[in-house]
Amino acid sequence: MQRLWLIFAQTATVALAIVFVIATLKPEWLPQRPAVLAVHEAAPNAEGSKAMPGSYRDAARAALPSVVHIYTTQEIRQQRHPLFDDPIFRHFFGDRPEGQPRPNSGLGSGVIVSANGYILTNYHVIEGADDIQVSLNDSKTYKAKVVGSDPESDLAILQIKADKLPAVTFGQMEQLGVGDVVLAIGNPFGVGQTVTMGIVSALGRSHLGINTFENFIQTDAAINPGNSGGALVDIHGNLVGINTAIYSRTGGSLGIGFAIPVSSARSIMEQIIRTGTVTRGWIGVEAQEITPELAESFGLPDFEGALIAGVVRGSPADSAGIRPGDVLLSVDGKPVKDPQVMLDLIAALTPDERSAFRLRRDKSIVELQVRIGKRPAMRNGRE
Repeated sequence: MQRLWLIFAQTATVALAIVFVIATLKPEWLPQRPAVLAVHEAAPNAEGSKAMPGSYRDAARAALPSVVHIYTTQEIRQQRHPLFDDPIFRHFFGDRPEGQPRPNSGLGSGVIVSANGYILTNYHVIEGADDIQVSLNDSKTYKAKVVGSDPESDLAILQIKADKLPAVTFGQMEQLGVGDVVLAIGNPFGVGQTVTMGIVSALGRSHLGINTFENFIQTDAAINPGNSGGALVDIHGNLVGINTAIYSRTGGSLGIGFAIPVSSARSIMEQIIRTGTVTRGWIGVEAQEITPELAESFGLPDFEGALIAGVVRGSPADSAGIRPGDVLLSVDGKPVKDPQVMLDLIAALTPDERSAFRLRRDKSIVELQVRIGKRPAMRNGRE
């Protein structure tokens, strides 16, 4: 009996040793048991649609229905070659038909600003278009007409025959600050409605050479071709700007985009809807930035103000006694830092009203009352 027990013990030991060696060197030889994985699942949200922490889902949901896609077509007629009018050519080859028009297509974005079909967009999106189609968030498409435009601010108003549209909510520009999170919504490259996120990088950007009147919001939210005219919204989905331009060497986003502030866009929009045009003040001067060389030449104490380089004959400035060589220091009590600020201040004045202008002439200060005129359209930077 003891002998049998010894044999059993030795056999079991050898068997366990063999299993240990196989498990170590060749585990695939052993039969596999299905693994049991413990997975911790999040409990279903009782509300079902509540945004995750740090998400801007609610802002996007509020603004997306108000942003539209704009498709434009411009007919370009090919010019008839002069050789077609040569009698010898026509004798051998016969008459040739006039050049057939071919479509030139463009795309952009827009923002619904009223339930009865008014849409705010950039002027350059619809400039020269023969046909404008607007596609809504629900894929319905309408033919649009141009109510009015303002090339100097690069804004335009369209209208479609529809009602009960989801109009955007206008935000408060004075509450927007550098570092605030913003979302850019539009139709980049025609891929479809897209939302990108960034922050406000700067406010009051000007001297960019994009528009005559510049007061841009700068943002690093990705803005690409096709985003023009789309919405820049805050974290509540309220409109704070109209996406207008990008700084790029390649045509793609490099993290520097510019949007027209909602305060400027709303004022221009209301004027266009009310009268079909935008009215701005004008006095008829051409201004120049004061450089160190000019300051030394004219004996100026600093670089503040705008140097009057020219005065239009018979203009309000000419009638008031403003002369070339004067330095404009303030308009209606507001300081003039440079020609761009001068342009903005005068444009904001009401035509036919009188305003106080403060100038430096030689070594003295001159105070003049100027009767403001109405700014003509596109005068190539003249004020």
